[in-house]
Amino acid sequence: MDGHPIVAVVVPIRSFRLGKGRLAGVLSEAQRGELSRLLAGRVLDAAAPLPVYVVSSDSDVRTFAAERNASIVEDPGSLNAAALAGMQAAAADGATRVIIVHADLAKPTPYAWVGDTDGVTIVPDRHGQGTNVMSLPVDTDFVFAYGDGSFARHVDEASRCDLTLRVVVDDALGWDVDEPDDLRALDL
Repeated sequence: MDGHPIVAVVVPIRSFRLGKGRLAGVLSEAQRGELSRLLAGRVLDAAAPLPVYVVSSDSDVRTFAAERNASIVEDPGSLNAAALAGMQAAAADGATRVIIVHADLAKPTPYAWVGDTDGVTIVPDRHGQGTNVMSLPVDTDFVFAYGDGSFARHVDEASRCDLTLRVVVDDALGWDVDEPDDLRALDL
């Protein structure tokens, strides 16, 4: 090995048809499913040229991932456990770093550069609260803490693990789609 990190992407996707519940007031269940699939496709496309691990137990998502040549990892049941399971699967295949990306970014740009660092890189959501994209080495005991306010918890966790931290504010990677207001970033 030449000392360069081997970077893989982990994308947890619980389900297309059950996702985006906070958009129920403006989109039907079918529309939310279509939106989830569209956004996930954009996230996987923007991962190129890196290998992708989709963490899901949903048959529709697993088929979608297989059609895109992504490796499939069984979802252990929570976002934090899914991030860890994806990281472990990538490590077992030789990755030394992972980029964990949410599947609901409105217009992701290529993000392989997020893995070009030591320590932890976090791209927070545009509100500075969530963790949309995060890169870290696989040989760490980093504890994932997704959910409301995850950005601050992940910053603290990087410190606890004595990992250097790089925070990058990025308009494209910071725009996820959770609330009706978030839809304005989309060209549907």
